[in-house]
Amino acid sequence: MKHRKSVLKLNRTSSHRKAMFRNMVTSLFKHDKIKTTEAKAKGLRKIADKMVTLAKRGDLHARRQALAFIREKDVAHTLFNEVSEKFNSRQGGYTRIIKLGPRKGDVAPMVQIELIFD
Repeated sequence: MKHRKSVLKLNRTSSHRKAMFRNMVTSLFKHDKIKTTEAKAKGLRKIADKMVTLAKRGDLHARRQALAFIREKDVAHTLFNEVSEKFNSRQGGYTRIIKLGPRKGDVAPMVQIELIFD
């Protein structure tokens, strides 16, 4: 059962998992979509939605919180200036996960996670 287990461990140490998600969320906002496994995308979705919510808030404290997690300053700058304007009217659900099929080597379910700019 998954009761009261909020963190996807993904068979990694906590420092490795944090570094991986920091890199993935930076790449997602840099390229607007990335290709990864389904389990990683589901963990990434939670973090990416939190970053967009911080960008929509837009104050100095939110900017510093986002910069503490996002690796590149220019990516955080575009997140707060451009992405927050595109999601201004949207109340949630900023990412979309599209299934791509199994990976060739180990048959892991691959997905594409992308930002929704309607």
